Amino acid sequence: MKIIIDQFPDLNKKQIDQFSKLKNIYEYWNNKINIISRKDIENIYLRHVLHSLAIAKFIKFKKNTTILDLGTGGGFPGIPLAIIFPESNFILVDSIKKKIGVVREVVKEIELQNVKFEWSRAEDLNCKYDFLVTRAVAKIPDLVKWSKGRFNNNSKHGISNGIIALKGGDINKELINIKEKKIVDIKDIFDIHYFNNKKIVFIPA
Repeated sequence: MKIIIDQFPDLNKKQIDQFSKLKNIYEYWNNKINIISRKDIENIYLRHVLHSLAIAKFIKFKKNTTILDLGTGGGFPGIPLAIIFPESNFILVDSIKKKIGVVREVVKEIELQNVKFEWSRAEDLNCKYDFLVTRAVAKIPDLVKWSKGRFNNNSKHGISNGIIALKGGDINKELINIKEKKIVDIKDIFDIHYFNNKKIVFIPA
């Protein structure tokens, strides 16, 4: 938890309390439903929470922004981002029903008011949003295809609405036909060895 406070010193008491509860909640649910690897549970604040929050260093979501977290799994990156940006609206989506069940319980236990969740496949979604965020769920061309026509036209931010994907490893092949993109090395945001090969990829709508 210290790693979160070090990187985000302006958290208020409620946000610190919400983040502090996450490890115990996920340990409890992971014993019932394997949503995070056993090894990662011990490092949840580094490998899941802080990794998700790299997006919060890339963009400050404004009030009433709508963000879709596609393939949220157990709630990453959506839940940490929803804690950091309580005035933005998050829709957490996964095609696996039991994972959405865990998300529902986490949201309830930490009393998040700005999160909705949906059990659905990406292709079947019928909603509009400003940004699509995702973490190691699908190739960029698939994300572009699934989100086509779904972005709101008006942007409240210094960048246009679009896809913000957390990626690892070699991503050159999946980006070869993507003309407009911005790639940020997370190691330049968090100077921590774990993030050496991890990136944020932004694709404007």
